[in-house]
Amino acid sequence: MSKIKKHDKIKRDLPLIAEEEAVYLARIDGTLQDVKLRPKLIDLFAGAGGMTLGFAKLTGHDFEFVWANDFSDYAAQTYNANFGDHCTVGDIVDVLENPQTKIPKADVVIGGPPCQGFSLLNKNREDDPRKQLWRPFMDIVKRSGASVFVMENVPQLLDSFEHEEIIGIAQALGFKVRWAKLCAADYGVPQVRWRAFIVGCKFTDPGEVFPPKKTNYNINNAHRKAFTEEFDEYITNPSPWRTVRDAIADLPPPIDTGIRSVPPPLDLHFGRTPTSTSMKRYRAIPKEGMNRFDLQRKAPHLTPACWIRKTSGGTDLFGRLWWDRPSVTIRTEFFKPEKGRYLHPVQHRPITFREAARIQSFPDDFIFSGAKTEIAKQIGNAVPPLLAARIADSVYTLLLSKEISRCRTSSAGKKEAGLWREFQAAIQNLK
Repeated sequence: MSKIKKHDKIKRDLPLIAEEEAVYLARIDGTLQDVKLRPKLIDLFAGAGGMTLGFAKLTGHDFEFVWANDFSDYAAQTYNANFGDHCTVGDIVDVLENPQTKIPKADVVIGGPPCQGFSLLNKNREDDPRKQLWRPFMDIVKRSGASVFVMENVPQLLDSFEHEEIIGIAQALGFKVRWAKLCAADYGVPQVRWRAFIVGCKFTDPGEVFPPKKTNYNINNAHRKAFTEEFDEYITNPSPWRTVRDAIADLPPPIDTGIRSVPPPLDLHFGRTPTSTSMKRYRAIPKEGMNRFDLQRKAPHLTPACWIRKTSGGTDLFGRLWWDRPSVTIRTEFFKPEKGRYLHPVQHRPITFREAARIQSFPDDFIFSGAKTEIAKQIGNAVPPLLAARIADSVYTLLLSKEISRCRTSSAGKKEAGLWREFQAAIQNLK
């Protein structure tokens, strides 16, 4: 397959009626739900539903969720507890091969095929079969009749051969495609988490609204950048990056070591039972930002030999978060400080499940199901809902423009006029 040129000229064949920033402002203002347009949505590899949450009422959208799938029964229980009982459990390949499976019609398909096949943390990624799970994703896009899709993955996907295959299949199905690496901190998430998104649209160039404009900015550019930023457009009057302090400073010290039968946020705000050696290590690096190298410098007798032998890299291992910066990427073992920079900025402990969920931008009333290890996976694997909400703004802009244009060329002129009036009413007080 020939190398794809990212900025190939694509003809726009449907004019956009709405602006993506206007949709965002109406959503934040709470008036977008007054527009009576509820696109139907399917979420694949849904996990706990972090990406779906970005398209839901809790974030100001009102998409209609018609079907979802995940391999994990616990993740599906979480999804169904929050979005309705329509997430099926099972291997997506087996689900599609079952003749009794009926894929409902939808306007948009979203999802993140398992990213471990592309992740730099996977040493066997070249031969990992999970790199091909985008194929059933595209099969469901086709079978559902969706006119828009959003695929999410680790940034390494965009440099892979599979990326070229995905674009080729999407274009063969009639989609115009755009892709980008986005940082969650640029969209209101208190976390520097980079993800790749591929957006396909059948009726116009998604590049007109994607990537969405950034809503938050780095006030000092002091944080290292893992990837080159490919665009730098902001909404009018953006806010500074949200920080760890913004996310968790109001929480009291945790008590107990398990899930508690109390109202949120304290239900998931529990600690661990550290060994005496662990406590000595925590106390040896009391200042925010310290890490394993500081431990080795201040208390070499407490430093594991394997860390001493590893003289470079791993600067986040056994590190404390900074109060006034976004968190590092939250992974599935955020409760183990030896796995990353997961120590509380000042307290001698790793962050709690509630703190990790907040750093991922989950609201406190989101319901998680399963044992502690299962909930940790759901939190760490999720697309941050606030990042997903900005993607949803782009998708909604496309689908609103499509619906208004369709009505203008059909006998449904009254409906089009109603949608247009509703959208104008939603944004008129924002100017």
